[in-house]
Amino acid sequence: MEQFKILAPCGMLGYGFPKSSFIRGMEHKPDAIVVDAGSTDAGPHKLGAGTAIVSKQACKKDLELMIVAGAEAKIPVIIGSAGGSGAKVHVEWTRAIIMEILEENNINGLKVATIWADIPKDVVEAKLAAGECEPLGLAVKTLTKERLEATNGVVAQMGHEPIIAALQECANIIICGRAYDPSPFAAVAMYHGFDTALAYHLGKILECSALCAEPGTTKDCMLGILTKDSFIVKPLNDKRKCTAVSVAAHTFYEKDHPYLLHGPGLVLDLEHCEFKELGDDSVEVRGSRILPTPEYKIKLEGAMKVAYRTLVVAGIRDPLLIERIEEVEDLVKQQVWEYYSEIPQEDYEINFINYGLNGVLGELEPQKTAGHELGVVFEVIAKTQELANTICSSVRSTFLHYGYEGRKSTAGNLAFPFAPSDIPFGAVYEFSVYHLMQVADGVEMFRNEYIEV
Repeated sequence: MEQFKILAPCGMLGYGFPKSSFIRGMEHKPDAIVVDAGSTDAGPHKLGAGTAIVSKQACKKDLELMIVAGAEAKIPVIIGSAGGSGAKVHVEWTRAIIMEILEENNINGLKVATIWADIPKDVVEAKLAAGECEPLGLAVKTLTKERLEATNGVVAQMGHEPIIAALQECANIIICGRAYDPSPFAAVAMYHGFDTALAYHLGKILECSALCAEPGTTKDCMLGILTKDSFIVKPLNDKRKCTAVSVAAHTFYEKDHPYLLHGPGLVLDLEHCEFKELGDDSVEVRGSRILPTPEYKIKLEGAMKVAYRTLVVAGIRDPLLIERIEEVEDLVKQQVWEYYSEIPQEDYEINFINYGLNGVLGELEPQKTAGHELGVVFEVIAKTQELANTICSSVRSTFLHYGYEGRKSTAGNLAFPFAPSDIPFGAVYEFSVYHLMQVADGVEMFRNEYIEV
């Protein structure tokens, strides 16, 4: 095989893509359809709560096009990090949708592989005791036995090995639990004998589909074409084009080092890559390399419930209040603390997010001047939902009529876009497990299961 073609429909399963782009991609006769479905960009909530990133309707709409086309073309369809977080509940949710699609379209004779990425807590505890599990970054709290027990579940990012094993079993549809984003793309190319470094670099780009194009988006299709010593990324929509700069820029995406990218059991070295525009809106890439790692390590993710949250969204347009907004917020906090003096302050937390002043960067914001209006989010995090509701209600009513120095109107300080103004958010989660764990190889912690349809 001189070339291997991978069709990436979108950068996140359920985000959607133009059907016309997908059809054009299928006209290129791809050898596989691969899509990433996972992310921790939005934090630990989806993993902790066991909910999907997208709705069932959105996921099914994307999957139906992919699965029907894959079955007709007799090519594998691979989903990475099913359901968003790739835990058992997310994988089962995705598999149920796929089974619906197969039944409704009367598709038979396929083998569906499920690769479970759930890691038993006792394994993590033993690895910790053996010094073979380390936090990934300085912000990760110490993983005590109590925090591990409070964790809803632990998943690990799989590499290419379990996916290749499923391909060796002639699986037509592969539903991966939590996976390293490029691995599903790399695995199918490596299975067909293509270079590991090129396969992973292409996977790094395709997992976000057309985000490497101009204009960039995750909601459009992209074609990747691997050869023996290079790969090509090609947009499938006339509205987009790839340039050497756009593809090289995306190579820097989500990395803490300019050209080194760490993954399960490997490091992708992109220092010597070359990006060449081919004149048809596509770009060819050469020079990707793989560096060995002394041990094989996989990234663990786990979330635990830590509190409950209630929100209020409000607008402020009074220039006198905007001028001293942070001072007034501190005074409001103080009044609420004094009113509920019988409640320990460590049982709850009051936060204000001032959009239009420093709502995005917070203390890092270099421009300290506000505009003519502010959007303010009041956030209360507490031990229980009832306590969060109670404190947030007091914050809102105190702020609404707070008589700050210089106030000229007593009609109210805040404009509320919603009624009711107080929004009980529910449980708040944090990453209790965000660690690297040493393992024997890339298949030790992952289990493949097969269903004949």
